[in-house]
Amino acid sequence: MNAPIIVTPSHAVPDTLARILADKYEEVRARSAATPMAEIERQAHAATPPRDFVAALCEVVADGRVGLIAEIKRASPSGGLIRDPFEPAALAQDYARGGATCLSVLTDAPYFQGTTEHLKTARAACTLPVLRKDFMVHPWQVFEARAMGADCILLIMAALADRQAEELEEIARSLDMAVLVEVHDRAELDRALGLQTRLVGINNRNLRTLQTDIATSEALCPLVPADRIPVAESGIRTPDDVRRMAAVGARCILVGESLMRQPDVAAAAGELVHAL
Repeated sequence: MNAPIIVTPSHAVPDTLARILADKYEEVRARSAATPMAEIERQAHAATPPRDFVAALCEVVADGRVGLIAEIKRASPSGGLIRDPFEPAALAQDYARGGATCLSVLTDAPYFQGTTEHLKTARAACTLPVLRKDFMVHPWQVFEARAMGADCILLIMAALADRQAEELEEIARSLDMAVLVEVHDRAELDRALGLQTRLVGINNRNLRTLQTDIATSEALCPLVPADRIPVAESGIRTPDDVRRMAAVGARCILVGESLMRQPDVAAAAGELVHAL
């Protein structure tokens, strides 16, 4: 496979994200050299069928409940080491027991201490649909995501040009995978609405400062069209936060660090799920 060309959006990419992306392109070059495109495609098509990520969220929202995408991650650039010991299978089972609708599993190694095995192990331990949480920049990664069992991928508009996002979404759809497109501001939201996916994630974390403010979701959720599903991400810690998000139309939430730091993640997930 030819080395991928770095294509960035027209606006400046924040320094932290730019550094992560530069490393990610190098990682893709190395991993795709070890497993060529033809082989990773073969593995993707041989994988067990995907679980319906969007339908799972729609079902709980239609029932008036909170759609919790519960995240499994060991560390983060902003939070450092979050959980140790770290047992993805047990966490997945606890999240399912606590009422989570879907899982999100970090697979980025340099910045989040994630691995593909974390996703495989978590998915095998439960029946919930699973999002591969990583920095997706190249088609090879989409096939890799399906090969490892992912049911959904994340596309971060701050990291992608429009044509990149469209290409990655098209591949995901061809593999019957869902796409969660992530935005941080109005300009990115407008671009994201050019994609077909119904899942629009609004990240409350500022990519420059790494600080979170759920007012971001309060500002952007009302701008999400009725045929899309807003997902509030980052900075959601309490039932009150969940109610603030629901008040502006985000009945689906993605929560990671605040759950990962709890001794009983099943109970913590249950508090958020039953906040309404």
